[in-house]
Amino acid sequence: MLEKNYWEMMTRQLPLVSREEQEKFKNAKIAVIGCGGIGGEAIEMLARMGVGELVLVDEDSFDLTNLNRQTLATFDDLDMDKSEIASSKVNAINPYVKVTSYSEHIGPDNVDKILEGCNVVVDALDNIATRVIVSRKARENRIPYIHGAIHGTMGQVCVFLSNTKSYEEMFDLPSLGKELTHEVIESLKSVASGVPPAIGPTPNLIGCLEAMEAFKIITGIGKVTVAPKILTFDLLDFASFNMEEI
Repeated sequence: MLEKNYWEMMTRQLPLVSREEQEKFKNAKIAVIGCGGIGGEAIEMLARMGVGELVLVDEDSFDLTNLNRQTLATFDDLDMDKSEIASSKVNAINPYVKVTSYSEHIGPDNVDKILEGCNVVVDALDNIATRVIVSRKARENRIPYIHGAIHGTMGQVCVFLSNTKSYEEMFDLPSLGKELTHEVIESLKSVASGVPPAIGPTPNLIGCLEAMEAFKIITGIGKVTVAPKILTFDLLDFASFNMEEI
């Protein structure tokens, strides 16, 4: 019965993918690092598309400032751990997804544990230093790393593989080629400062796009936005949607 229900859930997307391709997604394990605006939408889409296993990571809890854009957040969830709320909502959407949640900061001491066995890593982070730590580990373990970021109405999405430019190379970060000492981490903090403005559709669109990139990587359908190509847009100007090469 569980198997039958799963495939009935997938009925509307099966004209777009073969059963064999969907089976790959059903057996996939994807880590989403960050369960806020970008991550919340990516998590929901991955669950609805039928992913087999999710690893969800976020050290924060929901607050009032999250309600304008983070689709997992409600008034009832304020002060609750984002990763735990994300896990419960995945189970409500698709109980066939195995979920592991971590309400902790991801860093050098736990990144191996968190990424173990993952087929794809989705970056839904809001700081560059942690992106560097996660992207390095993903590259070391040959795990595709899907990067997404926003600022106001602007967004970008890109996929890094073990044989492409790295995240640090692509954006010419001061940590490139260096050990992540305290001084290097501090230099990364200076690359972007302050809390960026955000309006609901921007992070949610990025989350959807990242989920679709993960689906393409796992199933093999379509063309993946692989570095040095990057998809950029500004929602105030639909003509700005563009695939660039950095």
